[in-house]
Amino acid sequence: MAQDFNKVEAMAAEMSELETKLSDPTTHSDPNEARRIGKRHAELRPVVAKWREWQQLTDDEEAAREMGAEDAAFLAEAQELAIKRDLAAEKLQEMLIPRDPMDGNDVILEIKAGAGGEESALFAGDLMRMYLKYAEKRGWVTQVLEAEESDMGGYKDIAISVKSKGVVPPEDAPFANLKFEGGVHRVQRVPVTESQGRIHTSAAGVLVLPEAEEVDVTIDPNDLRIDVFRSSGPGGQSVNTTDSAVRITHMPTGIVVSCQNEKSQLQNRESAMRILRARMLAAAQEAAMSAASDVRRSQVRTVDRSERIRTYNFPENRLADHRVGFKCNNLDQVLNGDLDPVIEACIDADTKERLATLGD
Repeated sequence: MAQDFNKVEAMAAEMSELETKLSDPTTHSDPNEARRIGKRHAELRPVVAKWREWQQLTDDEEAAREMGAEDAAFLAEAQELAIKRDLAAEKLQEMLIPRDPMDGNDVILEIKAGAGGEESALFAGDLMRMYLKYAEKRGWVTQVLEAEESDMGGYKDIAISVKSKGVVPPEDAPFANLKFEGGVHRVQRVPVTESQGRIHTSAAGVLVLPEAEEVDVTIDPNDLRIDVFRSSGPGGQSVNTTDSAVRITHMPTGIVVSCQNEKSQLQNRESAMRILRARMLAAAQEAAMSAASDVRRSQVRTVDRSERIRTYNFPENRLADHRVGFKCNNLDQVLNGDLDPVIEACIDADTKERLATLGD
């Protein structure tokens, strides 16, 4: 087992070097470099800590067995230490599985109403509130970048920024946890517009994009067409007397982003550029990994009820994730932000899949 973890020694040495750089005031004169070093340090820290725990348990077990030759009481302690050592080794093995390089990133989460008209827009609003409450419970910071409301108070389209506070280990970052939310979410319930009490089915699509730093994506200003127009609310009525809304078109890729949530044209432009960078990073990642055998689970871009990942059944208060077979009967609590069991089921399934791939 020791040979399996030899590479952690190099990680420990790298972490020590990073700590030296982080303690150097000149490092922080470049915020992007300081953030990069901080993210790498946060990635290495839990792995090195678990490795050191495994080393200590190994040494303690060996000492207990040596003393057990003279006093049998130490043999029982050695057995307990061996169990703890094996558990630490198992956890460390999981931690050493190559991660998605974007796991440590913040997120731009887009929710789009799909089949079902107003009912779908209302469900999109329910999903938005679920993610906002989940983010609050995780201590993340959220910001609505863009929102297009429907006539009945739902959302046809909404984009939310989700950021961690400070630098955190990748497994605690927004993208590592929310990336499994990408896809089509189906709802079964009696719509408020239904007078006969019949259960309807509709859907909303969720797209989870790792937020890109400016250094992650190069955008030539000459490739952008920027249009400004007046903001509009539900039904198309004007809600502003100035041209504060912004539409940015990246001409080489055809990606179009519109933002009108803020009253300031500058703020809308900044929000639109954040969404544009995230979409371009995601497109570049997909293109780079499309030929690889370990392509991460793709996210559904079209809101098609036949390609659902999850069903929310209101009459039975039941949620079912169709990818991993997870089911629960506390839908009301999930919609109130209690998403951890659902997400953990997806993470566990993904971890087992990656472990199996390593064994091939």
